[in-house]
Amino acid sequence: MKAITKQKYGGPEVLQLSEVAKPTVKENHVLIKVIANSANPADWHILRGKPYFARLTFGLINPKHNVLGADFAGIVEEVGEGVSKFKVGDRVFGEMLDGGAFAEYACAPENVCGLMPEGATYSEMACMPIAGLTALQALLTHGKLKEGESVFINGSSGGVGHFAVQIAKAYGAHVTAVCSSRNVDFVKSIGADSVLAYNKENIHQHNGTYDLVIDTNGNLTFSDYKRLGKRGVMVGFTTMKQMMSVIIRSGFSKFPLTQFTAEANNEDLNMLADLVKEGKLKPHIEKTYPAAKIPEAIGYIESMRTRGKVAMLWKN
Repeated sequence: MKAITKQKYGGPEVLQLSEVAKPTVKENHVLIKVIANSANPADWHILRGKPYFARLTFGLINPKHNVLGADFAGIVEEVGEGVSKFKVGDRVFGEMLDGGAFAEYACAPENVCGLMPEGATYSEMACMPIAGLTALQALLTHGKLKEGESVFINGSSGGVGHFAVQIAKAYGAHVTAVCSSRNVDFVKSIGADSVLAYNKENIHQHNGTYDLVIDTNGNLTFSDYKRLGKRGVMVGFTTMKQMMSVIIRSGFSKFPLTQFTAEANNEDLNMLADLVKEGKLKPHIEKTYPAAKIPEAIGYIESMRTRGKVAMLWKN
C-alpha cells in the first residue's frame, strides 16, 4: 500500500510517498481503508521532533514510527479479536497520535474510533478528531462549561478554535471570540456573539470578564487569564518559554487553570458525531489536497494562518 513516510526529523521536505506493507489487524483493533485525513499542528511538531522533549515518546534520534498522521476517516475492512463496537463496512473516524494514519490502510485501536453520522462526508469527519476532541474536552471536560455561562475563545478561526465556538454555542454559552480582522465575519457566521480583532484591539489590555477563558492560540499570559476569567484552559502555546511561564505562575496561584492534551475515546467521538448529525457542528474546510500532496498540506498549516481545517483525500 501507499503511505506518507519519514526516515528522519525535519520539515515537509523529508516526507515521501512510499510503498509499505499493509498492516495486519491486531486484537482490539480495526483495519480501516482510509478515505480521508486532515492535517494538524501535532503532525508538524511530530515531523520536526519539536519540542525536543517529545522525542522521548517519538524517538530520540530518528522517528520510531515511519508513517506520519493522526486524523482519519474511512471504512472498516477487518476487525480484530475482542472488537465489539464496530463491524466490517462501518464508516468510522478517529485519531492515532502515534502515527500511521497517512496511508491507504490504518490499524487503529477500537477505542480511538467513532461511527460517522449519516450524511457526513469523509473529508468532514477526518477533520474532527484531534481539533474537535481538543475543543470539546477544553470546554466540557476541563473547562466545566455550563449553560448560560460566558466564554472567551482566543484563536477562534483555526482548527480547534472554530470548533470551540460552535460547541460552546451548542451547549448554551455566550461566546466572545478573538481572531484577525480578516476572519471576523467568518467567526460571526459560525455563531460567535461578539468578536474582537487582535490586530485592532490589544487583547492583553482587554477588560472584559468571563466565566471561562480558552486559549487555542497560546499567547495569553497568566495575568491575562486572571484578569479575564474565573477559570481557564490553555490549549496551544506559541513558545516553550511562554507556556512554562504560564504553568509555573499557575503553580503558585489558586486560579484554576488547566493545560492538557486531548485523549481520544469512543464517547467523546460519538458526542462530536451527534453534534454533526444535529447540524450544530460543521468543519470549515479551507483546502483539500490529494494524498500525494500531504507534504504540501503540512507546510500550509505550519504557516498558522489556516481558517478552519485542511483535508487530504486518497483515491478510491
